[in-house]
Amino acid sequence: MKIAICTLGCKVNQYETQAMEAELVRRGHTLVPFGEAAGACIINTCTVTAVSDKKSRQLIRRARKDSPDALVAVCGCYAQTAPEAVEALGVDLVAGTAGRMAFLDDLERLAADRALARPRVTVDAALARRDFEVLPAGGLAGRTRAMLKVEDGCVNFCTYCIIPYARGPVRSLSLADARAQSLRLAQQGYREIVLTGIEISSWGTERRDGSSLIQLVEEVCWAVPQMRVRLGSLEPRTITPAFCARAAALPNLCPHFHLSMQSGSDAVLARMNRKYDTARYRESVALLRDYFHRPGITTDLIVGFPGEREGEFEETLAFIAQCAFSAMHIFPYSRRSGTPAATMPDQVPSAVKEDRARRAGALARRMEEDYLQSWVGHTLPVLFEEERDGLWRGHAPNYAEVLVPGTALHNEERQVCVTGRRGLSLTGALCPQDGPRSQSK
Repeated sequence: MKIAICTLGCKVNQYETQAMEAELVRRGHTLVPFGEAAGACIINTCTVTAVSDKKSRQLIRRARKDSPDALVAVCGCYAQTAPEAVEALGVDLVAGTAGRMAFLDDLERLAADRALARPRVTVDAALARRDFEVLPAGGLAGRTRAMLKVEDGCVNFCTYCIIPYARGPVRSLSLADARAQSLRLAQQGYREIVLTGIEISSWGTERRDGSSLIQLVEEVCWAVPQMRVRLGSLEPRTITPAFCARAAALPNLCPHFHLSMQSGSDAVLARMNRKYDTARYRESVALLRDYFHRPGITTDLIVGFPGEREGEFEETLAFIAQCAFSAMHIFPYSRRSGTPAATMPDQVPSAVKEDRARRAGALARRMEEDYLQSWVGHTLPVLFEEERDGLWRGHAPNYAEVLVPGTALHNEERQVCVTGRRGLSLTGALCPQDGPRSQSK
């Protein structure tokens, strides 16, 4: 059967789609681009914002229109939180955020017997989940970087976020499975692993035995010393002196840390139900800079949260300037029904949110340019991924993008003499006498 898949949302969704793709190919199916004629269309949905819900509905309608005779199967976070709305769009199969292989089994049964009753809805109660679903890591295309999902679920219940209801409580990949999957990725030729999950800082906490993220990081780094290991988004309180001391002792751990922030105002953080204040966040940034040499520190920021006054936004601008991030993702607050923030008073007008996003974005760009400029004249190890417009593109351990002229550099790590900057990328040349590297530095 020809199957087309489209994915919305985060790296976890992308990881789970890659696992489904690999399994479908293993079962003998053919993957085709979304929009081409297919026997089945799978949409892996997102529900992080109201806009995500709308995009999910649009893709479902598009699949039905483009392939009227195809089976349309929908999974993911929007399907988990709004199965009735998805079912009403005339789909054949509705699943949520669990049981990916069972979802594919159901799809094959529907394809084999068109007389089966539909729609088939197999959405469970996310908050009742207790087991981590182990899915195969790695994708089909020849990539340099692989994601490894090590955690699912979240129990933070930030007031703007629906994800705990879509993903359920914290469940963690075992150390043994993490090691085995890392070794498998190394055997497949990947050169970098990104540890990802809904809230990886919570890895192991459901076991109530003292398990912590740094144990997992050490296990993966020790298992594949020839590979780079990069961390996904971290809760700021993860960063302690003990964490930093153990992490800094791992030579293949990338010195790039994405610390979720959301606001630089203590009052706004409290309304968001974040579990830290700016003083604790600032402590985390300082610790990382004490233990690592000029690390890349990146973050997320939501502007225009309900009740955010101009003075609170100014506090945020001053705070991010103090932190001097190497890169930022900035989002205007998006009202999400089903969350406490959606019914909070003093919703900020769209025009104000857009203006604040623009002002914060301008500051973020200046900080990113300054960070990149500080590397001009230095040497960085770069893992190359693809050629584009005559230049090879790759990333340094600190996640700076680097462009160089060259030939056949895919999946090679080479030392680069950084000579300049082009926009938000560094430019340079391969260092003399430098050959392909078998181990990240």
